[in-house]
Amino acid sequence: MRKMIIIIIILAIIFVGMLINNNIASDNQNNITINEVNQIEEYIKEIYMWKEVTNEALPKFDNINLANELWIWEVVKKNLEDFELEYNQIQDEAINIFGTELELKFPKEGNLSFEFNERINKYQATQTNLDNQDDTFLLNNISKKENGYEVEIIEYIRDYSEVEQNENIILIKNLSNEEIGRVMQNSSEQEIQEIVKRNKEKFSIKKLELEKKNNKIYVKKIT
Repeated sequence: MRKMIIIIIILAIIFVGMLINNNIASDNQNNITINEVNQIEEYIKEIYMWKEVTNEALPKFDNINLANELWIWEVVKKNLEDFELEYNQIQDEAINIFGTELELKFPKEGNLSFEFNERINKYQATQTNLDNQDDTFLLNNISKKENGYEVEIIEYIRDYSEVEQNENIILIKNLSNEEIGRVMQNSSEQEIQEIVKRNKEKFSIKKLELEKKNNKIYVKKIT
């Protein structure tokens, strides 16, 4: 009887130890490193556009092949260093940014982002006209998933119109163009982000589903 009790206690200790180890493994799985945060932020900067060009800096979609086409090709243009390109250079960069699941093909005749120049037999990037409002975002939460991440961002606008009128003030606005706060032009990014964090409920929030393959990140879904 005594041996049976000892065996039961030992088994109980082993079982509790397994539970603890599983919890630690689970916690480690959800830990996000600084390098991961930086990689995620840099990737979102790559695909984050300007609403005056694509209507939304970051449009919502359930599948990359259902995303706004103008946004896709403007993202490609934004990340290219050359202004005169071969067809394959444009298509290859689209795959590099959005992954091999992107089925959208760049039109041979060109589009609003790249015009075909018959004289040089290449595509030329079109001019992008921007206003004095800088569309940007703040990472709010990151959850690690099996093959990637779920990322929540807060979207906001830095309006430099007052600066252009010789006022050293930057207006912090939401996507409805409502002023939420203001800072001096020489203020740090941290000061601006603190205003956004304090007024989180007044800004738009989006969730990105990101997939990680071969140490590269691709956007799968935005809600």
